Amino acid sequence: RLRVVVRGRVQGVNFRHYTLRAAQRLGVTGWVINRRDGTVETVAEGPSAALERFRATVVEGPPNAFVAQVDVEWGPATGEFSDFRVRYL
Repeated sequence: RLRVVVRGRVQGVNFRHYTLRAAQRLGVTGWVINRRDGTVETVAEGPSAALERFRATVVEGPPNAFVAQVDVEWGPATGEFSDFRVRYL
């Protein structure tokens, strides 16, 4: 299980859709959300190699984004997700 919080110019630049496409391409499950503080948070589960590629993709961000800081947390999978979704507040 991987949790990533991305700071910088990450809202209004298609970051959630970019993250969704990456998750679907890599076969990971979980979610992504724009938080009220201007950050983007994502939680993903899947094979460790896929999660490493997913993390690298999220850290890079889409072309119009500027990623200033990334917080990454690894933990045990819970198996609670069946797909990857965009969440809304």
